Amino acid sequence: MAKKTPIKPTTDKKVSEGSPPLHVATLLYDNLLGTSATLPVEMLRTAEASARPVNPETRRVEAFTLSIDKTPVASPSGFYINPAKSIDEVHQCDIISLPALWRNPRPALKKYQHYIPWLQQQAQQGAVMIAVGTGVCFLAEAGLLNNQPATTHWHYFDRFQKDYPEVELKRQYFITQAGNLYCAASVNAMAELMVHLVARLYGRGAATQVERNFFHEIRSTFEPTSYFSDDVQQHPDEQVVQAQIWFEDNFSKPVKISEVAQQFDFSVRTFNRRFKNALGKTPLEYLQTTRLNNARELLQKSNLSISEIAALSGYQDAASFSKTFSQHFGTSPSKYRETVRAKLFSTH
Repeated sequence: MAKKTPIKPTTDKKVSEGSPPLHVATLLYDNLLGTSATLPVEMLRTAEASARPVNPETRRVEAFTLSIDKTPVASPSGFYINPAKSIDEVHQCDIISLPALWRNPRPALKKYQHYIPWLQQQAQQGAVMIAVGTGVCFLAEAGLLNNQPATTHWHYFDRFQKDYPEVELKRQYFITQAGNLYCAASVNAMAELMVHLVARLYGRGAATQVERNFFHEIRSTFEPTSYFSDDVQQHPDEQVVQAQIWFEDNFSKPVKISEVAQQFDFSVRTFNRRFKNALGKTPLEYLQTTRLNNARELLQKSNLSISEIAALSGYQDAASFSKTFSQHFGTSPSKYRETVRAKLFSTH
């Protein structure tokens, strides 16, 4: 079973000091969808390039393709991909990408059975695995998703449920996480997932740059259609959940953390500790994130001025809001609005 050790979050200022390369392997098999094989690596390389000017010690992406042997693999579009290495040559990876398959995955599962013990070994070593669409079947075949949440392409739901009854199929979610195992229902969902992973690997600033490069259209946050094992909804601290709800209802007002802590019968020290244990961030950081997410939505979908958005998001003035927004997202509010709305307005 995969270790329950999700990717550790990093800061924007210093991604990783003196770290070894990030070894990213893409498994190849006949009938894979080429886009689902190349896009994760392209997004990771974009993140690395965005983070490096800020931190020269940024962890370098070292990507390679794998197969059982080095025989070229055919895609349904007629492209052939040459594996760089065989699985016998690779003993440890940081990230393993399993692309989607075109139509019935059963022939590939049968032909590439040697992947199963290799994936089991990589899971035991703590590798992060990203499976797209019917590529999820390889993780299920290896038993790694037993009693774990998973999703796959909607067209394959019924057959997947029949073949793997011990897997907790989440039909309503496009993205799922179970420890280090990530499933995406489609290529679009996988791209959303990569932004999430980039933020954890290279920081919020790099993730924002990846978003701006790969998603110029207006997008809504993907959390409602995502099932992460470390999501807010999954932690067991009911008092922290209630405090989160309070923050989400009151973020536009002046807030003193000490008064909120007292309201929920916490000392400030205990309040900070409980939030940190449950969410990986302090109450103040959670409040800040809530305010900034609201501001981002208003920048995307309203014609309000920057000052109006600042006020509605709980900031006393536009200058402090702009400074905080730029630090968090790597761009000013006005530039962010210009980028995400450019495609929308160009169609009118």
